[in-house]
Amino acid sequence: MEGFKISNGLRRVGAVIGAIALLFGFVLGYPAGAKADPVPVAQDSALQVPQRKAVERGSFVAEAVKQVGLAVVRIDTEKTVTRRAMPDPMLEDPFFRRFFGDEMLAPRSEVMRGQGSGFLIDKSGILLTNSHVVNGADKVTVTLKDGRTFEGKVRGFDEVTDLAVVKINGTDLPVAPLGDSDQISVGDWAIAVGNPLGLDNTVTLGIVSTLHRSSAQIGMSDKRLDFIQTDAAINPGNSGGPLLNDRGEVIGINTAIRADAMGIGFAIPINKAKSIKDALAKGETIPHPYIGVQMTTLTPEIAKQNNSDPNSAFEVPEINGVIVVRVLPNTPAAIAGIRRGDVITQINGEPVKTAEELQNFVEKSRIGQSLKVQVQRGAQTQQLAIKPAQLQDAS
Repeated sequence: MEGFKISNGLRRVGAVIGAIALLFGFVLGYPAGAKADPVPVAQDSALQVPQRKAVERGSFVAEAVKQVGLAVVRIDTEKTVTRRAMPDPMLEDPFFRRFFGDEMLAPRSEVMRGQGSGFLIDKSGILLTNSHVVNGADKVTVTLKDGRTFEGKVRGFDEVTDLAVVKINGTDLPVAPLGDSDQISVGDWAIAVGNPLGLDNTVTLGIVSTLHRSSAQIGMSDKRLDFIQTDAAINPGNSGGPLLNDRGEVIGINTAIRADAMGIGFAIPINKAKSIKDALAKGETIPHPYIGVQMTTLTPEIAKQNNSDPNSAFEVPEINGVIVVRVLPNTPAAIAGIRRGDVITQINGEPVKTAEELQNFVEKSRIGQSLKVQVQRGAQTQQLAIKPAQLQDAS
């Protein structure tokens, strides 16, 4: 038993010595700091950490901007406005006029300055921008990215589509490649380039938020456009600048923003500009057929709500169509016999369910071309013929 106790005691002493040896760097005869031979470790491919590739400099945004950057221009405008003095009863008093004369009542001239963006589409100096940027300007100055300035001449503009063509005298100028706005999808990259708030050559990045956003939906009832909506930052001064895809092709022309929201901007599809740019460059008037009604979309649900309201002016059929809210006098609709409360359900045999569809039918028609319009008037269905007229000729 004593031998057993001594043996156990030796084991305890040995354990303590071993622990002390570990603390002072002696393990199985290896002095502190000595290195053991490396033990080979099997390389398990499943455990290997993949090596990162070297990060490439630049980005698709930088490459896209390179494609068009030199062709983006700043547009400065000046317009002289004559204002009459504000009427003031004191100035009409002979006593005051005796001392101040008539100078206080004389009209005064004021120079109004504006700024926007644009982009060259032809080496000879043809560029696209918004109509609201240059329309009515007495002087247009175009500045290129390299600092060169040119006097611009407005060749043509169209207020309905808010597009304009300006010409500068130059040769071998940089040109922006034009894309196909019919090929873009919601979620595609969108790159806005322009001169917001006077900050030249500003680039912002976003996506295409939605397509075919009607002008009526964004509060621009005087326009006839389906816009590209984007969350790429667009600010005053961006108007007329290009909206690019990820390949650096122009897919739209930056036009408007929602003042009451952030991240909501709108661009005119470039295919719309393509369809009228040559006519604008020649100074031609762009035809815009109209029939002369104020209208809204009607559904059975809306009709039921109207008909159940005791204060409703009249009952309407509980169907899908476009209800006429007002007929403007001396217009094609008035001449054809369209009345307030009529529900338009077909044009040329094609069903019409929304006001936007009706507007598109009319816009795609020709001036003077007779349209066969089916209307529901109370319980009766009638066929009427309307000949659209030119919108600018409306009185």
